[in-house]
Amino acid sequence: MNMICNNMKQKMIFMGLVVVALSAASCRTHYTMTSISRTRIVVDKRYDARPDAAAMAFIQPYRHEVDSLMTPVVGQVSHYMFSRRPESPLSNLLTDILMSAGSTYQEHPEFAVYNMGGIRAALAQGPVTLGDILDVAPFENKICFLTLSGNKVMELFRQIAMRGGEGVSHGVELVISKDGKLLKALIDGAPVDENKAYRVVTLDYLAQGNDQMTAFKSGTDVHSPKGKQDNVRDLITNYFRNCTAKGIIVDREVEGRIKIVDE
Repeated sequence: MNMICNNMKQKMIFMGLVVVALSAASCRTHYTMTSISRTRIVVDKRYDARPDAAAMAFIQPYRHEVDSLMTPVVGQVSHYMFSRRPESPLSNLLTDILMSAGSTYQEHPEFAVYNMGGIRAALAQGPVTLGDILDVAPFENKICFLTLSGNKVMELFRQIAMRGGEGVSHGVELVISKDGKLLKALIDGAPVDENKAYRVVTLDYLAQGNDQMTAFKSGTDVHSPKGKQDNVRDLITNYFRNCTAKGIIVDREVEGRIKIVDE
């Protein structure tokens, strides 16, 4: 008798759970995205006209410390430097900085790549502060060296062409069509030798194949240091400080590293 009662209880519990599950399913609302819209809110000096007293009082204790970290001047640039596809003064500068850092790591890369999406601000003519460099390179990207076969270098250049251009170092010449096809590729004036191995310097983010540059995933002999001093932002800072010590005002121009032409 007890066995029959227990079986009855188990069946009733089971049926109860089924009813609850069905009820939940019948009440579930299925949403479908029909559109996406966005707007841009510009936060600029217009808001300084009516500062919020409570907010200002809250941040005041931190202002001095932040200013002491961000306002020191580390260098000078000769003119306004910005990033833009297919080529720009700032992307040219940053790739050349990666190249110059090679000697610090006993590396001798043949070219460098810096993604345009990783350049988040421009540099105004004149003094460059630590805060300016943080604005330009806010991410915790590290420098990375790797070797690509000539075949993979061509694949990488085709991916760069498809994206309409990325930062490449002095000595690289790419000609691409308006629809993103690679028409010509030279390194130091010579065509890419598909049987040769090329040493490349880039960001660890790109070395992982991000930003559609998947050819990097085929890299071998990867040297990817992880110390704080290996942060690209710190390497940029060191470059400016070294230029200042030598009395050099930093300058870069668009020089035809990447050209878009009619096919």
